[in-house]
Amino acid sequence: MNADIRAPVSTVAELASLDEKEMLDGYRDGFDGDPEPGDNRSKSYWHGWRNGAADARRIPIDGAMISLVKEVLRK
Repeated sequence: MNADIRAPVSTVAELASLDEKEMLDGYRDGFDGDPEPGDNRSKSYWHGWRNGAADARRIPIDGAMISLVKEVLRK
């Protein structure tokens, strides 16, 4: 498993570096209930999938998600 791909995004700078299309693809899949992606997906896709799954209440909102939202709101 590539831990870097699955590690939560933790900064606004890191978020800005992600591919928006891949994030959206991941978000839709996570929201729709697709299974957790494998290591063949990008960090952008993983971030989107985590957020989609959390928004659909399929996974819990965690501390990393809350910290990133707080940082985004400070900018």
